[in-house]
Amino acid sequence: MIEVRGVNKYFGDHHVLRDIDLDVAAGEVVVIVGPSGSGKSTLCRCLNRLETVSSGEIRIDGRTLPGEGRELARLRAEVGMVFQSFNLFGHRTILDNVALGPIHVGKKDRKQARADALELLERVGIAEQAGKYPAQLSGGQQQRAAIARSLAMRPTVMLFDEPTSALDPEMVSEVLDVMVGLAAEGMTMVVVTHEMGFARRAADRVVFMDEGQIVESDHPDTFFTGARSERARSFLSKVLSH
Repeated sequence: MIEVRGVNKYFGDHHVLRDIDLDVAAGEVVVIVGPSGSGKSTLCRCLNRLETVSSGEIRIDGRTLPGEGRELARLRAEVGMVFQSFNLFGHRTILDNVALGPIHVGKKDRKQARADALELLERVGIAEQAGKYPAQLSGGQQQRAAIARSLAMRPTVMLFDEPTSALDPEMVSEVLDVMVGLAAEGMTMVVVTHEMGFARRAADRVVFMDEGQIVESDHPDTFFTGARSERARSFLSKVLSH
């Protein structure tokens, strides 16, 4: 579903991604972990061309990422993305936030789009909040609304860039539960996160990055109990001791 070949990314003189090769199969859940500044979020943003690569190639479902225009808009409909910040429209209700994409981008009938949006809000557990505005919801509820909004475009791939890092601790689990449910349903997912419990619970594979490189890629059981590199072992000793 996702093929990354020889990808490099520079910000000025700073070499952020170094010769990245990565494959993600349809229905696979890949969790990317690593220290801050290792390139995780940049890689995630390159996958739907929020960042352009300096060299190399990314293919989604067999097609090279388009440069711009309608093809790029179509790609972004197929590749949903959930960010640290919820990016909801504050002046629109939660239901409107979820229905907007299908109406304006997908040209779906307004009544059908709103019915589908309500179903998605039910799926993420906040249907009763449909008529409220984002500021009236908790952070966890807003992030679940953001997930529903991405799902409304019926994506084939979902990207999550540290979706729980802006949440209070008690709200983290309600968002991770939704993500675990998506994984169980067979959604292809790439998740950048510091939540090691989620990686253990839902990932098919854990990718460890450091200094812009993929250092290890393994099944969660193998990674967490027998990481091969000293860099990964050092990282795990710090994050698992808290």
